[in-house]
Amino acid sequence: MENVHVLAQRVAGRGEFLPLSAEFYRSNPIEQAHALVAQLQKTLELNKIINIFSIEAAKVLPFLSLQFHSTEGVVEMSGSKHIGQTVSFDLEVEDERLGQLIYFTKQPVTVTIKEQLQKLHSILLYPLRNALLFHRVKKLATKDSLTGLGNRSHFDDSLNRKLERCRRHHRSFGLMLLDLDNFKAVNDTHGHQVGDTILRRFADLLSFSVRGTDTIFRFGGDEFAILVDDDHHAVSNILAKRIQDAVHRDLLLKQHEVTTSIGFTLATSKDDHLQIFERADKALYKAKNNGRDCSFAF
Repeated sequence: MENVHVLAQRVAGRGEFLPLSAEFYRSNPIEQAHALVAQLQKTLELNKIINIFSIEAAKVLPFLSLQFHSTEGVVEMSGSKHIGQTVSFDLEVEDERLGQLIYFTKQPVTVTIKEQLQKLHSILLYPLRNALLFHRVKKLATKDSLTGLGNRSHFDDSLNRKLERCRRHHRSFGLMLLDLDNFKAVNDTHGHQVGDTILRRFADLLSFSVRGTDTIFRFGGDEFAILVDDDHHAVSNILAKRIQDAVHRDLLLKQHEVTTSIGFTLATSKDDHLQIFERADKALYKAKNNGRDCSFAF
């Protein structure tokens, strides 16, 4: 949007300039509101909501980036450039704070432009709240409530997508299965509260040990899985050693003599989800039989 020349006209009695497209909102507010609502109601995806809204907001204020900050994270419009001055607006509906919209712009942001943006924000509020609720429900459906990792349902979907890409592009990936050695004894001796603390600590150690491109899941109990975004056994082996080193150094796990056994394998273009899972599970079984606190590859 940097090279767009904006036509503007003076607002009577204010001595301020407003883009001519924004003046259309002033003269046709009901028509424009209905059109924007119709567009926003077509989706419940946060990024699509922000992109749709950014097109309309740009008619009032030419900007280089639009971000929405909430407890769910940061969503921004496509093609954002984080330069220029920023202007922020808190968004609330029925005493509920949704988050904050932040515009990056090189244009002067006058009082009149702020007023026009706030009118647009009032149209955005309810579709945005619905999208946030949808995002939260969707996240709950795919997350393990104790650790915040992906759950079994999320794992199954992710594995099937990985396998489809593997068949299409002939690029393998790793599947790693892990469980905790001596965990049942800890639960039986110290109770589930201590056990839950250990599971959360182990989940944190996994998150610190893998790369940003790898994905971690908890199936339930002390069973975990990692989808390793690499087609070499050596990478999975390095990650396994890194995880076991982190477990050995952790004071809580060391106190309760908890270690981890790991089995891993690489996908092939002929695999289905049962075949690759069975190989990784056999590798985990081998690690258990080899004395635990070790890894094995199939």
